[in-house]
Amino acid sequence: MSARNPGIALDLEWVSKVRVNTQAVLKRAQQIPGRNKNKKQWQAAWLLRAVTCIDLTTLAGDDTPGNVLRLCTKARHPVRDDLLQILDMQDMGLTTAAVCVYPSRVSDAVKTLKAANSSLPVASVATGFPAGQTPLVTRLEEVRLAVQDGATEIDIVINRTLAVTGQWEAMYDEIRQFREACGEAHMKSILAVGELGSYTNVYKASLVAMMAGSDFIKTSTGKESVNATYPVAIVMVRAIRDYFLRTGHMVGFKPAGGIRTAKESLVWLTLMKEELGDKWLSPHLFRLGASSLLADIERQIYHYVTGRYAAYHEMPMA
Repeated sequence: MSARNPGIALDLEWVSKVRVNTQAVLKRAQQIPGRNKNKKQWQAAWLLRAVTCIDLTTLAGDDTPGNVLRLCTKARHPVRDDLLQILDMQDMGLTTAAVCVYPSRVSDAVKTLKAANSSLPVASVATGFPAGQTPLVTRLEEVRLAVQDGATEIDIVINRTLAVTGQWEAMYDEIRQFREACGEAHMKSILAVGELGSYTNVYKASLVAMMAGSDFIKTSTGKESVNATYPVAIVMVRAIRDYFLRTGHMVGFKPAGGIRTAKESLVWLTLMKEELGDKWLSPHLFRLGASSLLADIERQIYHYVTGRYAAYHEMPMA
């Protein structure tokens, strides 16, 4: 992952001056889906890049150690070996960026990957995911326990009440405490953009989260009615760009929720390349939070290699 973002002192003057031009954002967002023109081998290469940026996720109420074992196995071998051999990629060590689970499943993931001699990172959601409506002491302890069990990345959820009521200083202080509780683990801050009310609030929440030391800002929990959309992404990545230009600290971006097709993954990569540049086209600074996306990417790679589409039962764990 990227170098840690140490954060800066809360700059309320900067935050208070933020105004987002909604029409300009919507116009730019409409252009993005048509921008990816990669075909054939170039498209296959971009799809493999997308695989390396996936946080392969299971966040279900019925998760079991068996589910986590299958998740970790797929994350270590995301594309069938025979397809990788045809693409001459069999020796590249292709994996997803990480696996992402609930705190109570972290130890299962860590044990599974250790037994396989894999260094794949384990990410855990925390801080009362998805709503963040538990006492602060409980949310902090949840972060500490996940780190103690071996999580090296923590996906925290911000307190949306503080964001929608403009209590930016209180939000900053909470995230700083989460940052401290993470210790050496990297921290991704989930903004739950569908609950923030306006693009201006999304931009302000992005800034405050970065000032407080977030290594990534993430769109959504995947549990809201509105998740990762291109207009929201434009707002968030431009906040990342402004923060970088002002401080020199590079912060990553993670869209999550509703990203299911290979075509969508290419659009997200195009957006990152055009808005932030090639440095953000790696798992150190870009992640895709997804559970079903990988199956469709593998089907598209299968089509490129064989000229036909595979049935879903032909894709392991699809």
